[in-house]
Amino acid sequence: MTSTSKEFDLGRLLAERGGERYELHARHLNHQLPRMLHTIGFDKVYERAEGAYFWDADGNDYLDMLAGFGVMGLGRHHPVVRKALHDVLDASLADLTRFDCQPLPGLLAEQLLTHSPHLDRVFFGNSGTEAVETALKFARYATGRPRVLYCAHAFHGLTTGSLSVNGETGFRDGFAPLLPDTAVPLGDLDALRAELARGDVAALIVEPVQGKGVHETPPGYLRAAQELLHRHKALLIADEVQTGLGRTGEFYAYQHEEGVEPDLVCVAKALSGGYVPVGATLGKDWIFKKVYSSMDRVLVHSASFGSNAQAMAAGLAVLAVMRDEKVVENARVTGELLKSRLAALVDRYELLSEVRGRGLMVGIEFGRPKSLKLRSRWTMLQAARKGLFAQMVVVPLLQKHRILTQVSGDHLEVIKLIPPLTVGEKEVDRFVAAFTAVMDDAHSGGGLMWDFGRTLVKQAVANR
Repeated sequence: MTSTSKEFDLGRLLAERGGERYELHARHLNHQLPRMLHTIGFDKVYERAEGAYFWDADGNDYLDMLAGFGVMGLGRHHPVVRKALHDVLDASLADLTRFDCQPLPGLLAEQLLTHSPHLDRVFFGNSGTEAVETALKFARYATGRPRVLYCAHAFHGLTTGSLSVNGETGFRDGFAPLLPDTAVPLGDLDALRAELARGDVAALIVEPVQGKGVHETPPGYLRAAQELLHRHKALLIADEVQTGLGRTGEFYAYQHEEGVEPDLVCVAKALSGGYVPVGATLGKDWIFKKVYSSMDRVLVHSASFGSNAQAMAAGLAVLAVMRDEKVVENARVTGELLKSRLAALVDRYELLSEVRGRGLMVGIEFGRPKSLKLRSRWTMLQAARKGLFAQMVVVPLLQKHRILTQVSGDHLEVIKLIPPLTVGEKEVDRFVAAFTAVMDDAHSGGGLMWDFGRTLVKQAVANR
């Protein structure tokens, strides 16, 4: 078929208008994003990316220790995933007819389930928050109960159902009424037991390692919680959207604790290969059969773009790369190297409080120093807004050392490192050297870092 309209040329469009990127966002999208990026000096122009690196127009490389908040598990533009997407487009499949059964969703479900043999079925959606929404719906319907418990400071997504189990008031404020769910402290079995005694709890949803602050569940907590939940005929939901697919050095983070077999597991992010949004909710056979109990209920829960061929091909390619390149093992070994190298600095720097995490999910927490000069400056920052010191560290890491990181959450003095799972010793060396230089500057008591801190204080005060 020959088109009579002017041919669309993406390359030409980007060449002509790509320089307007920040202005276009300010005018048509979230106007606070470019404003924030300008304020902290993150308004870079990246021209291309590959693996764990970006490059600007001058050819300078930037190390990515953020991985798109965990989406880029294999780094950017992995050749195997790229080829799979070219192949599936070239195949011209009869995709999303809605009334047939294509092979790719079944093949991807089969592969995913090999990593969690106690689970039986998969629902494919389009994002992490949708995977959580699915788990919430399925848990409520399967148990016939209305309430889901979640842990304080949890992050499970920002759509309304997921927001109901989000433990941060900053995200929840102004969006009430939400669903009737209840927070319990992370690791507190007595609080869990008290809520279960009310008899209306459908499930507990938990991140085995919380993204906000990088806090692990205490040893033995998940198994004990699972036993309590099952005793009260409630379900355990593991949110592995960020921790899953090797991030913590096991395929799923709950697998660090023996005997834990969640009833529902949510995954997304890295399954996409960084290309096509995809989310998956894995569950036990009886739960799915209760939700889809008859032909009349065949579409009681569905997603318009769920199971699309491009997403399924990307997911299959990701799992193949993880197997062939031993990605989970690399995350475990490289993560331990990174954490141990950083932990060795705690006694050296009084502003450095703790290094924690699992695999390539590492939290660096800063705390109140002992020396009078540093303590007075720390107090100034805390009075303006908690979390400013961590932001002061993030900025020179990018500006002076060309390393992209970010704070672990609002009002937290924690930086979270979640690089691509393919990084190795070279990237660890580069990050630790840069971080050491930034800490040396911070402890010298002068320099550009504290000047920038004063700028952040003024900005924080102005926004009150």
